[in-house]
Amino acid sequence: MTPDTAIPDIPRKVEEIRSLINQYLVGKDDLTKLITIALLSDGHMLIQGVPGTAKTTIVKAFAKILGYTFSRVQCAVDTQPADILGLRIYDQSQGEFVLRKGPIFSNILLIDELNRLNPRTQSAFIEVMSERQVTIEGETHPLPNPFFVMATQNPYEFEGTFPLIEAQKDRFMYSFISGYLNSEDELEVLRRLDSGKLNWDTYATALDQHKEGVDLISLRNCVESIHIEERVAMYIRDLVVATRQNGDIGLGASTRASIAFYKGSKAVAALNGRSFVTPDDVRGIAFHVLHHRLILRREAEIAGVNLETVINEIIRSVEVP
Repeated sequence: MTPDTAIPDIPRKVEEIRSLINQYLVGKDDLTKLITIALLSDGHMLIQGVPGTAKTTIVKAFAKILGYTFSRVQCAVDTQPADILGLRIYDQSQGEFVLRKGPIFSNILLIDELNRLNPRTQSAFIEVMSERQVTIEGETHPLPNPFFVMATQNPYEFEGTFPLIEAQKDRFMYSFISGYLNSEDELEVLRRLDSGKLNWDTYATALDQHKEGVDLISLRNCVESIHIEERVAMYIRDLVVATRQNGDIGLGASTRASIAFYKGSKAVAALNGRSFVTPDDVRGIAFHVLHHRLILRREAEIAGVNLETVINEIIRSVEVP
């Protein structure tokens, strides 16, 4: 099966994943879609939100459905790089030093409350996340393929947090703001609690019966084959350049944002069963590509300017081809 003939099959596979996720989780369609886009475009995700909004559970579910290894790191101020990356220890039985791999050696890694890490550990982790290899005491070890990181961070007003610097946030291809459920979904959670549908062990056992599996590497190859016309590439460029020229923005989007638009819009096209990208595919991920990369000017913050409003204004101001 060639990439072109496989593209129409992607929506079916993605819908199957969404259906399996929804058997356990409620009100997470938007997050499910963006995680799928990130996985298809080989990018990492940063999520900001309050605790208790099922971020850990949805990543565990994806790993289970896809058949990949999963690890989770609960960050704290005293977490050291070796706690995430691993270290060499002396093995008396072998009479030599051996590598004890850290949780980063997983296909899917959840870094919970990333902004509780001290700056040194933050930097070490994000550098490795980008390079997709770990160097420990002079020896370089490749990370698994595929390798996907979803990091969460608390709102900055929470105690004991260290805000990520801009260069670090830029390494995440997409961001997502995770909020509370609406009232109807909140009620549905309670209904499922009574019916026993929120038992993870039961759900995980049911997923084990799902044997078809998803070859993520093959799907990525299909997504990479999707065509982007020059006019759409120019539209991506114009959106990114507009962030650098907006008077309310002190720090605009980098070239990494252009790459995120380019790769992500291909994934959106694939979700819609198309072998080509439209401007709507680009617009559909604009908020997730830009929100964590842009910084308002101090004067704009004082004046009460809202970043979401500025992003929407930029999208409206750029001519659609």
